[in-house]
Amino acid sequence: MFDGFDGFDVFDDRNGEATMEEPPYGSVIVGVDGSAAALAALRWSAAKAEQLRTRVVAVHAWLPTASLRAPYATAVGLPTPEEERRRAAATLEETVARLLDLYPEARISALLDQGPPAPVLLRHARHALLLTLGRGSREDVTLPALGAVARECVRHATCPVVTVPEPPADAKEAELPWLFENTTLGLERA
Repeated sequence: MFDGFDGFDVFDDRNGEATMEEPPYGSVIVGVDGSAAALAALRWSAAKAEQLRTRVVAVHAWLPTASLRAPYATAVGLPTPEEERRRAAATLEETVARLLDLYPEARISALLDQGPPAPVLLRHARHALLLTLGRGSREDVTLPALGAVARECVRHATCPVVTVPEPPADAKEAELPWLFENTTLGLERA
């Protein structure tokens, strides 16, 4: 599909059996939801993974909306779980493709998992070097600085959690070199 992209792994343990192996020990796990903040986190993680000589695993969690509806609610015109899974896979693939457009040398694999985002990310980050999450802009100071998923991951992760801010819409390369450069944050390799 893309150079450096291993394709998709689907993790499905609803029946008690995993259909793929866990991400490799020492990976950098990145939560991906299709947002600009998630792309910034993926970009930062690719640079950090290069520095750490490891790989990135982009993880997208999804839930079928049927499980969130009342049993008496009509399902007419609503997507099926398979359509929702395909939409989730497309979101993940598009985000990874955008990263590879910017950073073609990235060593990345993508993992699509059904379940609530925080538990999915925490499960796959169990043996990770880092868990990276995008952080949207919070202009309303009455809201918490981190969203619910990031707060739960920070509280319960067994590895360091990094949040990468969403770049401003008018961001320029000189203002955010970590986002635009193909360098690892200006740090020299050991």
